[in-house]
Amino acid sequence: MITNRRKFDGSGPEKPRGCSEIRLYVQYIAVILRSAMQYKASFILGAAGQFFVSFNELLALYFIFDRFSAVKGYTYEEVLLCYGIMLLGYSIAQCLARGFESFSDLIKSGEFDRMLVRPRSVMVQVLGSRFELNRCLRIALACAMLCYGSGRCQVAWTAGRRAAVAGMVCGIILLFAGLFLLGASISFFTIEDGGFLNVLIYGGSTHGKYPVDIYGKRMLKFCTIVIPYALVQYYPLQYVLGRTQRWEYALYPGGAVFFFLACYGAWRFGMRHYQSAGS
Repeated sequence: MITNRRKFDGSGPEKPRGCSEIRLYVQYIAVILRSAMQYKASFILGAAGQFFVSFNELLALYFIFDRFSAVKGYTYEEVLLCYGIMLLGYSIAQCLARGFESFSDLIKSGEFDRMLVRPRSVMVQVLGSRFELNRCLRIALACAMLCYGSGRCQVAWTAGRRAAVAGMVCGIILLFAGLFLLGASISFFTIEDGGFLNVLIYGGSTHGKYPVDIYGKRMLKFCTIVIPYALVQYYPLQYVLGRTQRWEYALYPGGAVFFFLACYGAWRFGMRHYQSAGS
C-alpha cells in the first residue's frame, strides 16, 4: 500500500503553473482528438446520439407549449432561452470535467497512483484523462436554442442583459464542474464514485430546462441555499427577461465561484488523506 505522507495539494511533486499546464491540457485534448478520428464512424454516431437525446427534449418542450400557451407565466421562447443557457453550460462542463466524473475508475485501476509520482499537475492529468468531444453537437444545438429564444423573446437586449447571459453560462459551467469535482473527492474515501450526486447533476440539468420557481417555493429555497442552481439560472434569468429591475441579480452567478472553491477544498482534503487503493 502506498501511503500518501507528502502534503499533496493536487499539483503533484512539482508544480508547473500557468502556460505550461495549459499547454499540457491542450496536448491531452489533441491526443484524444487524434484517437477519436481513428474511428470516425464511432465518433459521428456518438455525437449524433448525444444530439438526438437533447433534440428529443426540445421536441417535448415544443409539444408541451403546443398544448399550453405558457407554464406559470413563462412562454415557449422564454423557456427555450432558459434551457439553451442550461444545456450550453452543462455540455461544456461535461466536455471539460468528464475526467472527474470517472475518477473512481482511475483509483481502482491504480492509474491515479501513477499520476501522483509524475512531475505534472495531478488535476490537469485527471482532466485530460477524458474529454468528451462527442458533446460538440449538443453544444451547437444549445447555441441554436439560445439564439432562437433570445431573438423571439420580447426582451430589450442591453449590454447588461447580454453580460448576464454570459455570466449564467460561466456560472453553470463552474457549478457542474464543482459537482463533478465533489464526486471525485468522495471517491478518495469510498473508492466508488459518489453515485448519489447523479441526482443533483443529471436531475439539475434536466429540471434546468424550466425556471426553478415553477417547482415551488421549497425547491427554489433548496436550489438557492444548498445547491445554488437558482443563483446561476433563476435569479439572473428574471433580470434578463425583464421581470425585475434588480440589476444585482445579474451578479448572482458569481456565487458559483464560491461553490466551486468549496468543492476544490473537498478535493484538497481528499488528496491529503488519500491512501492507495492497492491496485
